Amino acid sequence: MRRCWLMLLLALSAAAWGADTQVETVSARPGVTMRFLFLPQAHPLASVILLAGGSGNVGIGDDGSLAHDGNFLVRTREAWRAEGFQVAVVDVPSDQPAGMSDSFRQSAEHAADLAAVAAFLRQQAPAPVWLVGTSRGTISAAAAGIRLGDGVDGVVLTSSIVRGAGALSALPLDRLAKPVLLVHHRQDECKVTPFGGVRGLLDGLSHSPVKALIAEEGGQAEGDPCQPWGHHGYNGIEDRVVSDVAAWIKAPKPD
Repeated sequence: MRRCWLMLLLALSAAAWGADTQVETVSARPGVTMRFLFLPQAHPLASVILLAGGSGNVGIGDDGSLAHDGNFLVRTREAWRAEGFQVAVVDVPSDQPAGMSDSFRQSAEHAADLAAVAAFLRQQAPAPVWLVGTSRGTISAAAAGIRLGDGVDGVVLTSSIVRGAGALSALPLDRLAKPVLLVHHRQDECKVTPFGGVRGLLDGLSHSPVKALIAEEGGQAEGDPCQPWGHHGYNGIEDRVVSDVAAWIKAPKPD
């Protein structure tokens, strides 16, 4: 029941704030396009590219409807705009209609896709561009952050993958020479994202000019611990988490 009320509130918020939300498509690679929801901001403090977990397929329709909108970053998209950011919620590239594998998320091709979205955002406003990923979206954010260099200005990793084939520790994190924020729920019970494995990622970020970990607590855990309505998806504390991250993006500082 609580989830139903939350989704209703989110829908009402979207109706109130999102009248000017746009569906955009950019050419990313030869024959490949990227579709994303664009939430403009008149004078953005930063631009954020929101990267969902799972397969990454959010199913953006021509009218801006979403087939899958429960993911933490997807359902909080208006909260990011309310913090003064312009926002891009990306879907899968056109050549990955069934969803993205962990290996594709780490690829040069995927980095090129995200570079095209970043270029679009820079055309709209001269603001820093941040990659923000959650769960398997952290693979995309970290890998693209490494590959793109000055193409992005910072990276936020929420509910990072620390175990299994997509573990971020397998990436050359020492090449991620941008500000990096890790955000994790202390009670995250997903088997591939235990809180105990997150602190070690900070050690791997040896060339990041500023890095920090925000440990979140509270909220409710419902259903599968690896899905959006567990602590893994910050169920019940969404606004606080977005506020914490936004404050850090605006003024990065070590923990």
